[in-house]
Amino acid sequence: MAATESAFEYAIEVEHLVTHYGARKILDDINFSVRQGEIMVIMGGSGSGKSTLLRHLLGLHRPTSGSIRLLGHDITQLSADQMYDLRKNMGVAFQGGALFNSMTVGENVELPLREHTRLDDNTIRIMSRMKLEVVNLAGFEDLMPAELSGGMIKRAALARAIVMDPRLLFFDEPSAGLDPVVSAELDELILTLRDAMNMTIVVVTHELESAFKIADRITVLDQGRILMSDTAAAVRASDHPRIRALLDRTPRSDAVDADAYLERLTREIFRA
Repeated sequence: MAATESAFEYAIEVEHLVTHYGARKILDDINFSVRQGEIMVIMGGSGSGKSTLLRHLLGLHRPTSGSIRLLGHDITQLSADQMYDLRKNMGVAFQGGALFNSMTVGENVELPLREHTRLDDNTIRIMSRMKLEVVNLAGFEDLMPAELSGGMIKRAALARAIVMDPRLLFFDEPSAGLDPVVSAELDELILTLRDAMNMTIVVVTHELESAFKIADRITVLDQGRILMSDTAAAVRASDHPRIRALLDRTPRSDAVDADAYLERLTREIFRA
């Protein structure tokens, strides 16, 4: 299944993706691609559809229509067993870390190796400790998640995500809840992983400083549609009003007609 993956220029290709929740359209004709070895940042305001898009990229939900190709495979057409095999090439660092509180840090990092390989215990321990060294957590393998700071939890979750040397790495809001110094350290770690391990990385974030620091390209979502997918420099220079509002942190200026609102409110009250 993975024999020809290196021949593909694009690690991720999304074409005409449409998603509904009931009658409501959440994603509307989404098209973008991510080159192998590239960092793509997906950003947008609350309710823009970026979290839904991430769930589709992970194969957690099937879209209404369209295709999603990961490493040359259209995941909308894969069976459950085929998707299980493909996920061995994917790592995910969740927003809250999602560490198992009943396991030590080392046991959390070892878990994918124990679930998906037949390696002996000693090899598993060595591999997990090597990944903890990569994220600057060497010597913390015997601690419990409750004994870690927020930044350490993020890094432990990252060690678990990369323990099987995945081709694709997904981050959901990596800087959420972190102070600026720890956030900057995590940004540097993401760049190091891309360069040292040649990973293709997708980051969903609303943190502008982090996005422009790490991104090769940025895809901007708004109300379920892509406003722009281009280099970080091109996005920063965009004069699109919705993108400028996002970058300049300008509140939406949708005008509210007070008389019309009062009339509609009164009508609804009497109807009830």
